[in-house]
Amino acid sequence: MELEISNVKVSELKEKYGTPLYVYDEVKLINQMSLYKDNFKSDKFQTEVLFASKSFCIKEMLRLVNNNGLSLDVVSMGEFLTALSVDFPLDKIYFHGNNKSFEELSLAVNKGINNIVIDNFMELEALENICIKANKSQKILIRINCGVDAHTHKFIITSHIDSKFGLIYNSEEYKKCLNLIKNSKFIILEGFHSHIGSQIFDYEAFFAAFDKFIPLLKDFNYPLVLNIGGGFGVHYTDEDHPQAVDYTTKSLVNYIEKKLEIEKLSLKKVCIEPGRSIVGEAGYTLYTIGYTKKTPNRLYYFIDGGMTDNIRPALYQAKYDCDIANKMDLAKTNIVSIAGKCCESGDVIIENTLLPEAVSGDLLVTYTTGAYGYSMSSNYNKALTPGVVFVNNGISRLVSKRQTYEELLEREI
Repeated sequence: MELEISNVKVSELKEKYGTPLYVYDEVKLINQMSLYKDNFKSDKFQTEVLFASKSFCIKEMLRLVNNNGLSLDVVSMGEFLTALSVDFPLDKIYFHGNNKSFEELSLAVNKGINNIVIDNFMELEALENICIKANKSQKILIRINCGVDAHTHKFIITSHIDSKFGLIYNSEEYKKCLNLIKNSKFIILEGFHSHIGSQIFDYEAFFAAFDKFIPLLKDFNYPLVLNIGGGFGVHYTDEDHPQAVDYTTKSLVNYIEKKLEIEKLSLKKVCIEPGRSIVGEAGYTLYTIGYTKKTPNRLYYFIDGGMTDNIRPALYQAKYDCDIANKMDLAKTNIVSIAGKCCESGDVIIENTLLPEAVSGDLLVTYTTGAYGYSMSSNYNKALTPGVVFVNNGISRLVSKRQTYEELLEREI
């Protein structure tokens, strides 16, 4: 039996587009966006769902985000230019980052971006100078390091006290920012931003983060915008137990509403920034198995991709599930490690998983690779960036071409 993704056989995808190949179920993408937009709502304040484009930033994905009514966050010139290239509405874009360049800030101001998320005092100074020169005002959020431990991998916790991100409430740098804003004719403080980590399953961490903002909200006599970030967990393996989107979003809204009522406070708007939880489980990576090898303690299946198209196992020790996609009905009798073709011992995508017997030419699929696979891909060992295909009820379409060797070498002199 052969795996089908949105009613498209994987053998057809390989024949038409080659491997390695990133495959996205467009129906799942749309459904996830709808779940967020339909359930993150309140009668007490405005709500806004931003797609965290760093998780998967290509033109067609941003078109899909816009067509489904979501806003966007970008963290670099490249992501911003991708948004501009598809005419993403500027009033729905937020610009993040801890070290935005003069060019990035200037482009954002001059294009009229909705909001810039300020990370530190020096950045705010640079932004004001740009606004003065351009004679343009700019709305901002200040990123706050609220100090909440999201109980996730130490490399993707972003809110510990010495994090590179954000300002600590009532710190000297925070006070300097408020003083500059108070005396500025161009900087408009809309509110605050927080992001406590990634792949979060304990959603009480978001409640704890919101509680940290109560003293801050009391310092202002007008309703603020509060962006509580993203980081909502997804299912990679059976070790992961994410909550349903509708439950998570409604729980967040209910908690914030009740807390505001207790504290006699109001908010203008609350934003969230899902990325992984929109694209992660909608994405698959398809490989062709080459050789197999038995060592004294391991059986390897070698694939035609590896850490260049999925760095997360090497970087984060991330775990994935997989199948031999053209042998879905066969018994899984072998304990196997899936290794890539890079000249690195660490280029192992999955360790000690159960699979059927494999031969050269079989197709291997890894699940939940929609987030950060393509975004973090590299040309290490002069590997080519795979193509990206969207599938939708029996129809496949290429949305990002496979890199060629000519393109790989064209910048070199």
